[in-house]
Amino acid sequence: MTLAEPGLSPAGMARPTPGPRAVRGGWLARHPAWPVVALLAGYPLWWALGVADFAWIGFAVPMAGRLLAWRLQRARPVRLPPGMGLWVVFLVFTAAGFVMLTLTAPGTLASPLSHRIVSWAVRTSSYLALTVLLLYTGNLTEAELPQRRLAGLVGLLAVYATAAGVAAMVLPGFGFTSPAELLLPHGIRSNTFVQASMHPALAQIQDVFGTPGGQSRPKAPFDYTNIWGECLSLSLPWLLVALRGHGRRGRLISGIVLAAALVVLIYSLNRGVWLGVLVAVAYLAVRLAARGRLALLGGLAAGLAALAVLVLVSPLHGVISQRLANGKSNTIRMTLSTQAVRDALASPVLGYGDTRQRQGSANSISIGPTPDCPQCGQQQVGSTGQLWLLLITTGITGALLYITFFARLAWAFRRDPTPYGLAGGMVLLLSFCYLPAYDALPAPLGITVLSVALLWRSDQHRRSLPSGPGQE
Repeated sequence: MTLAEPGLSPAGMARPTPGPRAVRGGWLARHPAWPVVALLAGYPLWWALGVADFAWIGFAVPMAGRLLAWRLQRARPVRLPPGMGLWVVFLVFTAAGFVMLTLTAPGTLASPLSHRIVSWAVRTSSYLALTVLLLYTGNLTEAELPQRRLAGLVGLLAVYATAAGVAAMVLPGFGFTSPAELLLPHGIRSNTFVQASMHPALAQIQDVFGTPGGQSRPKAPFDYTNIWGECLSLSLPWLLVALRGHGRRGRLISGIVLAAALVVLIYSLNRGVWLGVLVAVAYLAVRLAARGRLALLGGLAAGLAALAVLVLVSPLHGVISQRLANGKSNTIRMTLSTQAVRDALASPVLGYGDTRQRQGSANSISIGPTPDCPQCGQQQVGSTGQLWLLLITTGITGALLYITFFARLAWAFRRDPTPYGLAGGMVLLLSFCYLPAYDALPAPLGITVLSVALLWRSDQHRRSLPSGPGQE
């Protein structure tokens, strides 16, 4: 890992001032942060166009080109974050899973090889694109993309998710056909996963309580409600960091977004995110107590007490109680996670390269889709959490490499006392909490690697200070 400060050569000498040709370069050349800004600030647009899941891959192309140019032209040292070797090996195992695509995992159904190849290619490309995103944002200088601005861009996703969540409560049935969807053949458009990723809609309608018509759960600008809640909770800390120091206006915006986000999160019926919020609060309390920030700790306690009273005297209490009493997905999740473990044990080194459809359902191997119940049986093994996805697609080896990489990062940056260290540590902790419950590709993992980039850059800044680590 190169520890040279951005803007300095490895020897610590200032790099030469760019020549006239470099200065006269186009706007895009003089603003290297544009792919990151366009990706994050323009996320609602990519969602409306039906290409949000592929935007992470598309914007990684110019980033990869610039990284390669830096390397070949020796314009600046391309630094690597701690433990990058673990991630590179994980990528190798992910790519090697291609040779397993022709095999049928135990307890699963045979499926067309072409479907598996496409799924493997998109997933592998997403991992590679997010690797580029991590390296690129981590190597941009403070002048090119200030840390606070990057935090604000990530936090902007929380604003988008909150606003869309409020809109979903008002217009739960709103949706439309995206331009990307119009380009697809009619037979492909009806595919469940195509509908989720390329047909923009504010809400996902699901029968959670067993009532006619089901319940409306926010999901925009993401594919599913679970992904929506995961992304909201991962990006919200960065919004608070970005608005810190903006005085009364910043506190007002933070308070409004935070209050609206908590209400919509409760109505989203996302039990995993509810647990994640509790974990985040406990983490924050421990960090504040360890640093002796008793005033902030007292404010946190007062805020929690006020929130508890609000929940008890409002309809939110009934929503929470009813959701906790209805766990219709528990059996399905347990069945699919058990199947993922069995398949990982059958192919522990490489996994099977892609997800598989389980034979039957939790009740019988003979149960499958019917005209009256197209969603019955044959659920996707690896669709109920990133951990199970890793086990079925990359085996036990790949899952261990993935987890070890992020654990290594959490350990490396554990002592960062800055707001970036606090928020980044919280995001990494939440990403571990969500492993068995929610998938991470592409947006949640994208937010996680951007959080790693912020932690990494904060660490580099603290190391460059002559008096040692300090606070912003």
